[in-house]
Amino acid sequence: MTTIAVTGHMDLTEDTVPLVRAALDDLLKPYGDDGDLIGVSCIAKGADSLFAEAVLGVGGRLTVVIPSQDYRQKKVKADHAALFDRLTEAADEVLVLPNHTADRQAYEAANAVLLRRADRLVAVWDGTPPGRKGGGTADTVEEARAAGIPVDVVWPGGAARRSAE
Repeated sequence: MTTIAVTGHMDLTEDTVPLVRAALDDLLKPYGDDGDLIGVSCIAKGADSLFAEAVLGVGGRLTVVIPSQDYRQKKVKADHAALFDRLTEAADEVLVLPNHTADRQAYEAANAVLLRRADRLVAVWDGTPPGRKGGGTADTVEEARAAGIPVDVVWPGGAARRSAE
């Protein structure tokens, strides 16, 4: 049994989505061949959901970690709601953390659960260093590496993030 968790950017460009999905399919295929893959994801828009779809696509089982009790209502936008709901329904396990509000503390707690469960971490990450706020993709990669968890960085050629608006 191999458990792989994901961290990654939410703000992938439209052209980047198929590149990342193909790279995730390639990375996960060998784990899915033996039928013992568990993928752990918060299923946020972008990297998390692409990873969850790839896990299911190779026959793996999905564990969903929802950071707070209000996450679905407060943070899942209309353009992501149907996929979020479909992935939640497809999951073998759904953990809703006891945090009442989706805030930095809730996200950090969710990342801690991901890392506690992970044999490996997949990071859909452009290599940008950690920001001041903490709790982002780079922070999670640093925490995984410090804990001795192997990290597979996925950032295919041509991948990009949307510009801040």
